[in-house]
This record gives sequence, C-alpha cells and structure tokens, in this order.
Amino acid sequence: MSNEFVCWKCGEDLINVILPMSRREECDKCKADQHVCEMCLYFVRGRCDEERAEHISDTERANFCDYFKPNNKVVKAGDKQKADNAKAELAALFGDQLPEKSLVDESLSPAELADKKLREMLNGF
Repeated sequence: MSNEFVCWKCGEDLINVILPMSRREECDKCKADQHVCEMCLYFVRGRCDEERAEHISDTERANFCDYFKPNNKVVKAGDKQKADNAKAELAALFGDQLPEKSLVDESLSPAELADKKLREMLNGF
C-alpha cells in the first residue's frame, strides 16, 4: 500500500505521514484528526467491518482502535460541496441570508483572520 494519503474530510494531501499512523495525526489544512474510523480501511458503508473492534461512537474523532489501518483511497471533498448546497437551499427556503462560502480565508494567518472577524463583529460599536 502506498504511503500517499489524503485527508478524509477535505481531500488535502497528507505530507510526511509516518506509519503506523499516530493518534495525534491531523490534516495541516483543516486540522481534522486522521486516526479516525472515517479514514480506516475497515470502515465501510458507515460502519466497521472488523468484527473484533470495539464500537466507536464518534467516527470523526481520534480513537485508540488497535485495528485501525489507514485507507489511502478515501476522498470526501465532494461532501463539503453538497453540504454548502444544502445550506444554501435551506437559507433560500426560509428567506435567510446565504451562508458564507468559506469561513477560512486561506490568504490570512489565523491571527489575522481572528482580528478580521472581531472587527466585523464590533463594526457597529
């Protein structure tokens, strides 16, 4: 199996992943945990196919599963687009404002982004 992995949540290439994958491994872009059921080879159709594995209630959070085997075929980047479209449809249905396309401006550092959001919140004061 190739050591070229992509984030199960955003589809970003995971660089310098050392096997066995650490429980603390996370995506540099979206900061999602990677030692999760969603990233595991045994996680199929929303459930674990490894009979000996204990039940994990939150499949998107890091866990200590001894049977975890990272899957280098996982890509769910399209799921975000589906979620954005669904939110836009709901907003239109109820006459609300459309949700922001992205809460993260990749050209800004985290400190600059926080400063920008704070200034937007305090604009009226």
